[in-house]
Amino acid sequence: MPVQSPPAFHGFGLGLRIPHYADFVATQQPVDFVEVVSENFMVEGGRPLDIIDRVRERYRVALHGVSMNLGSVDEVDTLYLRRLRRLAERVDPLWVSDHVSWTGIDGFNSHDLLPLPYTEESLDVLATNVAIAQDVLGRALVLENPSTYIAFAGSSMTEAGFLAALCERTGCYLLLDVNNVYVSATNHGLNPDDWLDGLPLERVRQVHLAGHSQGRDMLIDTHDAPVPDPVWQLYARFASRLGRVATMIERDDHIPPLGELLTELQHARAIASSPEPCPA
Repeated sequence: MPVQSPPAFHGFGLGLRIPHYADFVATQQPVDFVEVVSENFMVEGGRPLDIIDRVRERYRVALHGVSMNLGSVDEVDTLYLRRLRRLAERVDPLWVSDHVSWTGIDGFNSHDLLPLPYTEESLDVLATNVAIAQDVLGRALVLENPSTYIAFAGSSMTEAGFLAALCERTGCYLLLDVNNVYVSATNHGLNPDDWLDGLPLERVRQVHLAGHSQGRDMLIDTHDAPVPDPVWQLYARFASRLGRVATMIERDDHIPPLGELLTELQHARAIASSPEPCPA
């Protein structure tokens, strides 16, 4: 089955959340696209599909999932994938994305994005599942780097090297979450600039910018606060190297009035249009 590649799309958007549905339906907002959580709209009818149909009349839409479970040794859930394909056929999204992680095994769903060891064996499992998903969906996936809080002693690759190998094996693309890079690198004592230097930036189709929280011993990817200065600075150092990508502000909790998010988005636009990268 032919697999459709995601377009190179340059624009700035927001994650569409319930408190802002009415704003996006009623008035044209200064965004180029919105991202929605796929699972919230994988239904047979009702208000969710009415909302996404009306939003789709005004904006391009990206579908972002949290349940594909691509890193698990369980078989890929083809029923889930067929439901997702029906949604994609309805919405005609820019792309369909999910995470380089696993969420459960033997029917148990942790409702969390769990980390993978960066080994050849893990890569084999992940690449097989990605290939199956892409075949069912008829399109190449865009996959996000999650935040991590543990590292596996048996890992034989860096995370960036693992993602590069996955792209080469499957033809998938990447969703670069800059906050997650900063959180993971800080938690593991790594240099986030070196992390990004190892990534095939030409495979990036989308960028997430978000906030995090300070836990007792490490940073926690909470996505419940404004983008902090270190994440802005990391984005600034690499924005000029990313080419035509979609960049968005992601807020999942403590969601503020829409105007506050639009102000953050304007800051992202200003950074991306700057002719010179910010020094490290």
